[in-house]
Amino acid sequence: MSITRRIMTGLGLVVAFGAAAMAQDIKIAHVYDKTGVLEAYAKQTQAGLLMGLEYATKGTMQVKGRKLVVIEKDSQGKPDVGKAQLASAFADDKADLAVGPTSSGVALAMLPVAEEYKKVLIVEPAVADSITGDKWNRYIFRTGRNSSQDAISNAVALDQKGVYIATLAQDYAFGKDFVKAFKGAIKKATIVHEEYLPASTTDFTAGAQRIFDKLKDKKGRKVIFINWAGAGNPFKIADLKPERYGIEISTGGNILPALAAYKAFPRMEGSCYYYYEIPKNAANKWLVEQHKKRFNNMPPDFFTAGGMAAGMAIVEALTKTNGSAKTEDLIRTMEGMSFDTPKGRMWFRKEDHQAMQSMFHFRIKVDPKVDWAIPELVREIKPEEMPVPITNKR
Repeated sequence: MSITRRIMTGLGLVVAFGAAAMAQDIKIAHVYDKTGVLEAYAKQTQAGLLMGLEYATKGTMQVKGRKLVVIEKDSQGKPDVGKAQLASAFADDKADLAVGPTSSGVALAMLPVAEEYKKVLIVEPAVADSITGDKWNRYIFRTGRNSSQDAISNAVALDQKGVYIATLAQDYAFGKDFVKAFKGAIKKATIVHEEYLPASTTDFTAGAQRIFDKLKDKKGRKVIFINWAGAGNPFKIADLKPERYGIEISTGGNILPALAAYKAFPRMEGSCYYYYEIPKNAANKWLVEQHKKRFNNMPPDFFTAGGMAAGMAIVEALTKTNGSAKTEDLIRTMEGMSFDTPKGRMWFRKEDHQAMQSMFHFRIKVDPKVDWAIPELVREIKPEEMPVPITNKR
């Protein structure tokens, strides 16, 4: 072999080796509502995702020698933007898999993109049942809870004979899917009214009056169950004094700033996805300690734990595939996979890839020294106690 040919061969090997080394990075696109009405939730998810990857890789941000690279994309809370951003992540950035988004409406727009590009999308934290239901495809996994898990667990506190319930929710997929699942979970109580209002609502007077009219003459326990996310404060209904009709208010858990409004409802019961003082495990202990160190002594919140769960699931899957980020390897590994999270163990149900997980029945405690109401644990509601329906017709 001539010297020139040897040099060219050597250069070819160097180029090939360099290309292989570059290909070692595993690219994870995080498409989330970085701006828009759900920005507060999205920022928590983003912080939690990075902390989950860090915790699960013991600070190396590598799995089997492959570096994890997170590419951030802003969906702006808009379905068309989220769809375009995910397509760009797969087509232009060559992302191996994706996480997100915050809004259920955005998530539903993104599902077909994952199918088109044949790439895994881990939905966190959008909750609409249809995401793992009739709009689902085999590339979709969800670490976040769904509306049925929220609804069934909240029904635990309210589903008794002689209880009359009116629901108040936002007029889009998040609200409607929740109420549908909530109604399906209620077996003994009676749903007397469903009130849907635009997500941008700030004046709840008219909606509240319609609810009062449906409940006030009932003989028994009367409850308004509120399911709301983002802007607006439906708890201002309390200013209209529903107690004059014997009507009480109930709701599920929420982020810490929203829990401040719960201080007006001591001993109110419901169910929550997460509150930092409830789970007792190594991952949550690390999350609470590190979050306080990094964020001015603030504890992790509702969606921080969800983001961390997604990060831990990714690392678990990649570890089990021996570092392969190929879609079919991931799907085969993740179906039925069990993984640790700050909430405790979860597993992806094989039929619809929904993460099965515990929820927490709480009772509100008010401590004047704490800025928000404290959801004290009544009991952990295990996944086995929640008959979450499989609705994707797989």
